[in-house]
Amino acid sequence: MPVSHRRLGRHGVLVSNLCLGTMNFGPQADQKQSFAIMDRALELGINFFDTADVYGWTPRGLTEEIIGNWFAQGGERREAVVLATKVYNPADREGERPEPNHRERNLSALKIRRHCEGSLRRLRTDSLDLYQMHHVDRECPWDEIWGAMESLRGQGKVIYVGSSNFAGWDIATGCQEASRRGLPGLVSEQSVYNLNNRMVELEVIPACRHYGLGLIPWSPLAGGLLGGALEKSAAGRRGSDDFRKTVEKNRSKLEAWEALCRSLGEAPAVVGLAWLLHNPVVTAPIIGPRTVEQLESAVRATEITLDAATIARLDEIFPGPGGEAPKAYAW
Repeated sequence: MPVSHRRLGRHGVLVSNLCLGTMNFGPQADQKQSFAIMDRALELGINFFDTADVYGWTPRGLTEEIIGNWFAQGGERREAVVLATKVYNPADREGERPEPNHRERNLSALKIRRHCEGSLRRLRTDSLDLYQMHHVDRECPWDEIWGAMESLRGQGKVIYVGSSNFAGWDIATGCQEASRRGLPGLVSEQSVYNLNNRMVELEVIPACRHYGLGLIPWSPLAGGLLGGALEKSAAGRRGSDDFRKTVEKNRSKLEAWEALCRSLGEAPAVVGLAWLLHNPVVTAPIIGPRTVEQLESAVRATEITLDAATIARLDEIFPGPGGEAPKAYAW
């Protein structure tokens, strides 16, 4: 089995070193395709599934419902999965009575409780293994946030709490406020991180290392930019106008990137994921396959190790912010 399992940061739970992202379940993959992807993920050893109450978009929550229907088939599917979902965004549906606490983006205790109940219902489960704040809410007091999360933990509805899209100082504040209350605090941070967007190296990654959070990178291939965009374009596969503009803006880097991948004999997507996995703070990049074939191809990243010369060359092509703060910009 190529996929391995590691601790989520400094915490005891073991998760696969690839996380199955489910945002395409519903909009891009129908229920039958989604079931096939999840079944194959388990066969490959991927036990870490990530979703959100807002996924599905039309309607919101559709993705959680698909996962819940998959669990309902039995076969100990739920027991085999470390299940993560999120709260922060609106999760109302067309035709529902408008209610500001439900519709607004926030982390109020009311929203956290109500949205947790909604996720549990759609996912057809009694508990969430990892409940993540989908974004920071700096106007909501930490007393209220941690009080709500600890109440859910006390009821057995949530085991671990994580963050997503937090700045380094938000991670520090959240962890310190939890510690002051004698609570476990954050176990993970889900941030955008890839070769073409390395800003989290300044402060988010150091904060994760210091407080023992596992980093779960989303958009590990920069929305397809690092997945062989030039080769696909040459083969006649054209994306949206915005994507083509992004490709042209980064053409010189992409030419060097895809040439390096050809010299390694590996697909660009595989190298991009393998680069993330070489960072000890990274627990599991999130992959979002639309097909079983895409899922299987991603697993190759767990089987290869990039040597020092390759890492150095990648730093030349995609230099990043220059290291960690403050040394990246000061003495």
